[in-house]
Amino acid sequence: MTDIRKQFYENIDSFWHDLYDEEYALYDIKVEKAEKIKQVKTAADRVGHVFFKTAHLLRALDDETLQSLGFPKEVLPYIRLQTMEVETVISRIDFIVNESGIKVMELNADTPTFIKELFHVNRRVCKQFGLHDPNQKEEEHLSRVLKEAIFKAYEKLGKTTYPHIVFSSHGDHEEDKWTTMYLMEQANVKARYEPLDKLRIVDKPIHEQGELILESGLYDTTGQKIDVLYRQTYPIEHLVNDRDPVTDEGVGEMLLKLVKDKQLAIINPPSAFLLQSKAIQVVIWGLYEQKHPFFTKEEHEWIYTYFLPTYLEEDVFIKSQKPYVKKPSFGREGDTVEIYEGSGKKVAEDAQKTYEDEVPVYQQFLELDIAEIVTEKGKQTAHIMYGCFLLNGRPSAVGIRAGNQITDNASYYLPIGLKNESEDEKNGVD
Repeated sequence: MTDIRKQFYENIDSFWHDLYDEEYALYDIKVEKAEKIKQVKTAADRVGHVFFKTAHLLRALDDETLQSLGFPKEVLPYIRLQTMEVETVISRIDFIVNESGIKVMELNADTPTFIKELFHVNRRVCKQFGLHDPNQKEEEHLSRVLKEAIFKAYEKLGKTTYPHIVFSSHGDHEEDKWTTMYLMEQANVKARYEPLDKLRIVDKPIHEQGELILESGLYDTTGQKIDVLYRQTYPIEHLVNDRDPVTDEGVGEMLLKLVKDKQLAIINPPSAFLLQSKAIQVVIWGLYEQKHPFFTKEEHEWIYTYFLPTYLEEDVFIKSQKPYVKKPSFGREGDTVEIYEGSGKKVAEDAQKTYEDEVPVYQQFLELDIAEIVTEKGKQTAHIMYGCFLLNGRPSAVGIRAGNQITDNASYYLPIGLKNESEDEKNGVD
């Protein structure tokens, strides 16, 4: 089994089938019904609509309210910016999918990963297992969206020459780097890859003897000013705290100021960060409970169907004796997540505590569905979480992470496939 898996995945260029020296991509596939994939995409479409509509409300909130939702004060001058027509170019919604229905866990609006797995690798696994890929046309869709987003972002700068485009990530992180390189390849534009630590920020124009030597901007290692920075794996909540190790200058805030001053376009845009806080679901659920007219009758029905009760305090769950999850408003890969019984007793937690200082949210707990998976260690039972990407707000590729009840960075990638093409076409799955 180990040799077959290794041989198969090593034929896929620049893919991290192992992570942290552990098995990541399974040589296994979950056969799904086309109708389930269609239902997940419908849920993603409706949930995305609710989130994106809520973004307009968030921009009207005062700074104090935004800080109560977990937004750092350093980002407040920038997160209300809408530099593109869409709130986010690539986002991913994570779902609990079980017999009781489909419920959203969170929206990864700013820097979602799991991209190459679903848009590219899944097709290769389906072919190997003789199944049809439910994401078969989504890679072409991704390419169109990427290219269009880059040039639309550039247009907002008011320039007319061909843009200088740089894709960037932390160069020493295999998954981040290869995800970014994959996106650059799919964008099919003239661009270069540069590690984040190699980029240089000039926050003020430099003059010598009255002549402009260097204008403010972000520069690559060739000394060329960057017009569009694609930063798929570089979260704004990390960026805003970045400081120069030598001068201790706030280089993250400098970069965001360049965006505000239209000296630089970044993708995903700053508006994506506005929707990254899990506390947004507190706002959405609160408006639902009030039957607030901000949402239409149909949108209220969608919230009831797909959203989980979410609050800034756990009192409501303890009073009703319902189990709940405590999550950091900004967090990734299950880090700092804790599960509680309705009595308030903690029953599970993630070992990582990176986000302990973040504003927490409390969300009703539902069990993830269970599936049997094949690993190098043999057959195992795992909890499965479904993810559906949104490209420019529209549903796209679907996939599964398999692992513990708290889906963390040790979870597996479990490919999915459909039995035959005629069944897919009959059910309207591309």
